[in-house]
Amino acid sequence: MSSQTTVYLIIGLFALVLIFLLRGARREILRLRDELTAIKFSKQSQSSKYGKLSEQFMPFLKHYPYDPQAFRFLGTPIDGVQFCEDKIVFMEFKTAGAQLSPLQRQIKQMVDNGQIEWCEFALRDKV
Repeated sequence: MSSQTTVYLIIGLFALVLIFLLRGARREILRLRDELTAIKFSKQSQSSKYGKLSEQFMPFLKHYPYDPQAFRFLGTPIDGVQFCEDKIVFMEFKTAGAQLSPLQRQIKQMVDNGQIEWCEFALRDKV
Protein backbone atom coordinates (compact mmCIF):
# COMPACT_ATOMS: atom_id res chain seq x y z
CA MET A 1 0.00 0.00 0.00
CA SER A 2 1.38 3.36 -0.97
CA SER A 3 1.90 6.19 1.48
CA GLN A 4 -0.67 8.25 -0.43
CA THR A 5 -3.29 5.52 0.03
CA THR A 6 -2.43 5.30 3.71
CA VAL A 7 -2.92 9.06 4.08
CA TYR A 8 -6.31 8.83 2.32
CA LEU A 9 -7.36 5.95 4.59
CA ILE A 10 -6.33 7.88 7.69
CA ILE A 11 -8.22 10.98 6.46
CA GLY A 12 -11.25 8.82 5.65
CA LEU A 13 -11.20 7.15 9.07
CA PHE A 14 -10.75 10.53 10.75
CA ALA A 15 -13.76 11.88 8.76
CA LEU A 16 -15.88 8.87 9.79
CA VAL A 17 -14.92 9.28 13.44
CA LEU A 18 -15.66 13.00 13.23
CA ILE A 19 -19.08 12.35 11.63
CA PHE A 20 -19.85 9.75 14.30
CA LEU A 21 -18.84 12.16 17.08
CA LEU A 22 -20.84 15.03 15.57
CA ARG A 23 -23.97 12.88 15.24
CA GLY A 24 -23.61 11.84 18.88
CA ALA A 25 -23.02 15.45 19.91
CA ARG A 26 -26.11 16.55 17.96
CA ARG A 27 -28.21 13.88 19.67
CA GLU A 28 -26.84 14.97 23.03
CA ILE A 29 -27.57 18.62 22.28
CA LEU A 30 -31.15 17.75 21.28
CA ARG A 31 -31.57 15.66 24.44
CA LEU A 32 -30.22 18.47 26.63
CA ARG A 33 -32.49 20.99 24.88
CA ASP A 34 -35.53 18.81 25.58
CA GLU A 35 -34.43 18.36 29.19
CA LEU A 36 -33.95 22.12 29.60
CA THR A 37 -37.42 22.77 28.17
CA ALA A 38 -38.91 20.29 30.65
CA ILE A 39 -37.04 21.93 33.55
CA LYS A 40 -38.24 25.40 32.50
CA PHE A 41 -41.83 24.16 32.29
CA SER A 42 -41.53 22.48 35.68
CA LYS A 43 -40.08 25.65 37.23
CA GLN A 44 -42.91 27.78 35.82
CA SER A 45 -45.42 25.23 37.05
CA GLN A 46 -43.83 25.22 40.53
CA SER A 47 -43.89 29.04 40.62
CA SER A 48 -47.55 29.02 39.66
CA LYS A 49 -48.38 26.41 42.31
CA TYR A 50 -46.43 28.36 44.93
CA GLY A 51 -48.34 31.54 44.02
CA LYS A 52 -51.72 29.78 44.20
CA LEU A 53 -50.85 28.22 47.54
CA SER A 54 -49.44 31.37 49.10
CA GLU A 55 -52.40 33.56 48.11
CA GLN A 56 -54.62 31.28 50.19
CA PHE A 57 -52.86 32.15 53.45
CA MET A 58 -51.62 35.71 52.82
CA PRO A 59 -54.56 37.33 54.63
CA PHE A 60 -53.48 35.44 57.75
CA LEU A 61 -49.88 36.61 57.76
CA LYS A 62 -48.75 38.78 60.68
CA HIS A 63 -48.08 41.83 58.48
CA TYR A 64 -51.38 41.70 56.55
CA PRO A 65 -52.77 45.25 56.91
CA TYR A 66 -56.47 44.37 57.28
CA ASP A 67 -58.76 42.12 59.29
CA PRO A 68 -58.38 38.67 57.73
CA GLN A 69 -61.86 37.68 58.89
CA ALA A 70 -63.31 40.33 56.55
CA PHE A 71 -61.44 39.02 53.49
CA ARG A 72 -63.34 37.04 50.86
CA PHE A 73 -61.36 34.91 48.43
CA LEU A 74 -62.34 35.04 44.74
CA GLY A 75 -59.35 33.46 43.01
CA THR A 76 -59.75 34.99 39.56
CA PRO A 77 -59.41 37.50 38.04
CA ILE A 78 -58.35 39.00 41.39
CA ASP A 79 -57.48 37.13 44.54
CA GLY A 80 -60.18 38.59 46.73
CA VAL A 81 -62.09 41.44 48.29
CA GLN A 82 -61.26 42.99 51.64
CA PHE A 83 -64.20 44.59 53.45
CA CYS A 84 -63.36 47.43 55.83
CA GLU A 85 -65.60 49.78 57.84
CA ASP A 86 -64.91 52.71 55.52
CA LYS A 87 -63.91 51.08 52.21
CA ILE A 88 -63.78 47.98 50.07
CA VAL A 89 -60.40 46.88 48.73
CA PHE A 90 -59.75 44.60 45.77
CA MET A 91 -56.75 42.49 46.77
CA GLU A 92 -54.22 40.85 44.48
CA PHE A 93 -51.35 38.94 46.07
CA LYS A 94 -48.08 38.48 44.20
CA THR A 95 -45.01 36.42 45.03
CA ALA A 96 -41.51 36.04 43.59
CA GLY A 97 -41.66 39.17 41.44
CA ALA A 98 -44.86 38.18 39.64
CA GLN A 99 -46.59 40.92 37.66
CA LEU A 100 -50.24 41.80 37.13
CA SER A 101 -51.84 40.07 34.17
CA PRO A 102 -53.31 42.24 31.40
CA LEU A 103 -56.82 41.64 32.80
CA GLN A 104 -55.68 42.57 36.32
CA ARG A 105 -54.08 45.76 34.99
CA GLN A 106 -57.36 46.58 33.25
CA ILE A 107 -59.33 46.02 36.49
CA LYS A 108 -56.86 48.19 38.42
CA GLN A 109 -57.28 50.94 35.81
CA MET A 110 -61.08 50.76 36.13
CA VAL A 111 -60.80 51.04 39.91
CA ASP A 112 -58.39 53.97 39.57
CA ASN A 113 -60.86 55.67 37.18
CA GLY A 114 -63.78 55.14 39.56
CA GLN A 115 -65.58 52.80 37.14
CA ILE A 116 -67.23 50.84 39.94
CA GLU A 117 -70.97 50.42 40.38
CA TRP A 118 -73.41 48.82 42.77
CA CYS A 119 -76.05 46.60 41.25
CA GLU A 120 -78.83 44.88 43.11
CA PHE A 121 -80.54 42.12 41.20
CA ALA A 122 -83.63 40.65 42.82
CA LEU A 123 -85.53 37.60 41.66
CA ARG A 124 -89.21 38.21 42.25
CA ASP A 125 -92.23 35.95 41.99
CA LYS A 126 -92.82 37.24 38.45
CA VAL A 127 -90.41 35.56 36.10
